[in-house]
Amino acid sequence: MSSKYILDHEYSNLQLGLDDIMYRDYERCTFTNCDFTACDFLAVAFIDCVFIDCNFNEAKINYVSLRNAVFTNCSFTGVNFTMCDPLLMQVEFKDCTLDYAKFYTLKIKGTVFTNCGLIAVDFMNTDLTGVIFDNCNLHKSVFVDAIANKADFTTSYNFTIDPERNKLRKAKFSQAGLKGLLEKYDLIIS
Repeated sequence: MSSKYILDHEYSNLQLGLDDIMYRDYERCTFTNCDFTACDFLAVAFIDCVFIDCNFNEAKINYVSLRNAVFTNCSFTGVNFTMCDPLLMQVEFKDCTLDYAKFYTLKIKGTVFTNCGLIAVDFMNTDLTGVIFDNCNLHKSVFVDAIANKADFTTSYNFTIDPERNKLRKAKFSQAGLKGLLEKYDLIIS
């Protein structure tokens, strides 16, 4: 992986080291069953890339551009996304584990999370406008000063969101999800 710009390449079953991907741009590449846990993601761009069955647990993601990146069955436990390049950030997560991840202050408008574990994720001050949480476990995730206008929580569960501390205009919730919006009032809802 010595080239600085890589186009239309497929990688599989790789265990990447500390500086294997630093200062590189990947476009229309596919990564399958790759381990990124030891990588330093300094100044890396992923444009129109697909990641399948990859491990990013505890990876240091600094100054990474994620433009139309799709992650399927990947693990991001403890990953801090807050240093990602916010310009044109567009990601999609399917069947991923993002427990303890941080999206603090990011603008991730329109992001789709499908069948994801999002336990204790930091969404403080995050712009979640139009985000879809499809069948996601949001147990102990933190929503404070988040903008979740038009976000869709209808099939997700275990969330606690204070409507007085977040912007939720036209956000969608199921009747079962109302408990997560009223928890601070200590009501018994059956």
